[in-house]
Amino acid sequence: MADKKSLADLGDLTNQAPAPAPAKTEAAAPAETPAAADEAPAAPVATQPETPLREQQLDKHGRAYATGRRKDAVARVWLKPGSGKIEVNGRDQTVYFARPTLRLVINQPFDVTERSGQYDVIATVKGGGLSGQAGAVKHGIAQALSRYEPVLRTAVKREGFLTRDSRVVERKKYGKAKARRSFQFSKR
Repeated sequence: MADKKSLADLGDLTNQAPAPAPAKTEAAAPAETPAAADEAPAAPVATQPETPLREQQLDKHGRAYATGRRKDAVARVWLKPGSGKIEVNGRDQTVYFARPTLRLVINQPFDVTERSGQYDVIATVKGGGLSGQAGAVKHGIAQALSRYEPVLRTAVKREGFLTRDSRVVERKKYGKAKARRSFQFSKR
């Protein structure tokens, strides 16, 4: 019986709770006075903060460092303000990546963020082929750019440049010529 009495007391307490009433009046108050809302637009509710969520990450030389990966290639990338010179393994990008499509891949993060010719890049790449190395440098440049200017992170991420492309070559299996290719069948 004590339980029934306490449940009834709880029901009486919830009926007497005045907490929801002030919340309704506060929500209705701005709607009743539109002139007051026009006078004070200093506190917008759904705007982005002017300061970025992340901080700028620089080394002691004032450069942003990042690692990029694609297939078997790994690129170490340093980014600093400059004239737009990109150096890969000690050579100019036009020499190292002779194909124009590979140079186009490398410059994509700068084109998206409209920062072409504003940063110098020094990169060292190991492993994989030229296509994988170009993708690794692109990934590293995008990471370093977002560390140098955190405001650009959303633009670079929206294009998918910060995501590591996890597609790699499938390994060869025993009893097969390649990963899935069978040996040639001979009837006789």
